[in-house]
Amino acid sequence: MSYALITANRNYSSWSLRPWVLMKALGIGFTDRMEPFAATENYAAFRDFSPTGQVPVLVDGDRTVWDSLGIALYLADRHPGVWPGAEDARAWAQSAVAEMHSGFAALRNDCPMNVGVRVEPHLPSPALNRNIARLAELWGEGLSRFGGPFLAGAAFTAVDAFYAPVAFRVRTYGLNVGPVAQAWVDHMLAIPAMREWESAALAETWREESHEAEVGAAGRIVEDHRAI
Repeated sequence: MSYALITANRNYSSWSLRPWVLMKALGIGFTDRMEPFAATENYAAFRDFSPTGQVPVLVDGDRTVWDSLGIALYLADRHPGVWPGAEDARAWAQSAVAEMHSGFAALRNDCPMNVGVRVEPHLPSPALNRNIARLAELWGEGLSRFGGPFLAGAAFTAVDAFYAPVAFRVRTYGLNVGPVAQAWVDHMLAIPAMREWESAALAETWREESHEAEVGAAGRIVEDHRAI
């Protein structure tokens, strides 16, 4: 198999991070192709390689697989370790992935991903507080039921990949998820694949206006670790 994974900016693209970190952590080889967000609207340019005009996209020969969940499901049919082996852990992980994929709207809107900065956020909305409380509950459940240090047990699986962007958000905005969930965040931020993504994010020198405006609207930027 010869995969090409098309993603966007490391600082901003939370959806891209999911399959990228999954494949890196599981040792699934791929050609890494980045198509940065060059403008506020990238749909027309991205339509050249993506049926939705969005990233991520996995190219496998003549086959194109789109959407982070679609890519994870495709890889799970071809590679071991995408899902936990134990049935109970697998059912929990798949439900948690689905919840992340379709939910947490306030977290996405109020805390846009920007790996390289630290933000003093505005007073959180009730909806964001509910999202944060749910994260603490969900991660705590997985860690206690399956023994950690990853969400569904001893091994990294797709559920960790799908919440990987949230680990960066927790750090960027100083979100209080409690000590148990924070231990998972700290563990995730230390794994080689996440460190590699972060290093690339910090090295990026371009800025995209709308993404910068989003993080500026979220609060006051107090640190910026990105290259100039």
